[in-house]
Amino acid sequence: MIPILFAMPGNERFALALDRALGCEIGRMEVRRFPDGESYVRMLSPVHGRDVILVCTLDRPDERIMQLYLAACTAREHGARRVGLVAPYLSYMRQDARFKEGEGVTSRHFARFVSDFCDWMVTVDPHLHRYRRLAEIYSIPTRNVHAASAIADWVRENVAHPLIIGPDAESEQWAGAVAKRVGCDCTVLTKTRYGDREVTVSSLCASSGGCTPVLVDDIASSARTLIAAVGRLHEAGLREPVCIAIHPVFAEDAYADLQAAGAGRIVSCNTIAHPSNAIDVSDAIAVAVADMLSASPTAH
Repeated sequence: MIPILFAMPGNERFALALDRALGCEIGRMEVRRFPDGESYVRMLSPVHGRDVILVCTLDRPDERIMQLYLAACTAREHGARRVGLVAPYLSYMRQDARFKEGEGVTSRHFARFVSDFCDWMVTVDPHLHRYRRLAEIYSIPTRNVHAASAIADWVRENVAHPLIIGPDAESEQWAGAVAKRVGCDCTVLTKTRYGDREVTVSSLCASSGGCTPVLVDDIASSARTLIAAVGRLHEAGLREPVCIAIHPVFAEDAYADLQAAGAGRIVSCNTIAHPSNAIDVSDAIAVAVADMLSASPTAH
């Protein structure tokens, strides 16, 4: 039987793009809420004996995770062979240590939770800072798809004389990988964070040489890091920068604030549906999913 793919609410467009690359069946599912706020999930397509793929990006995760959990459990209850998760954006990765007394390492807690109801997972560039691999916290097979190649293709086609800039040390891995594929220079700024919404970024020391600055970051949530970096580039007399985010979370007014800060253009990968989406990573995800589907089932 061919695998069957279900899109959780809000993921329909990405699921269709993924299906074009995979050639699965698109499944039908009813998802709604009871008047008291509890979630209702019903599989309308048969799943017995089949590989089930649930597509659910995990921005605003607390709004999504219960319906995802119930969908996975319901599929297994009705005899699914395996239940896999495609989460283009994987949340709960930032709290990878105890920063204050009494905190929990929630990245590990969330990983145990997801590993309990899924058999495998594919995601895009998770925020691996203190972890080297997802396997350190997830007990199920995982694949980490890298967006650098797709971003580099976009930069080559749309930006003349780019200078790739990482807005902070954590972004160096993504900025460096993009610059290497584009074949251009790369520099990284230094960030000091004072809170969730207060950061400062060091001045740019290198000469731009007439290049177009391209800021590359993995996650734009409050966008304060990118906003601070845009300000420093303006102070250095550089052109309006192109801002690229792999994961366009853009909480509250973050997108409008980044525009107002002076970003020349804001683009993102389609790991989260957003008007800034211009870089498609569905083909790369499809390759990873096909690899997962071809692997022998493991006991759950």
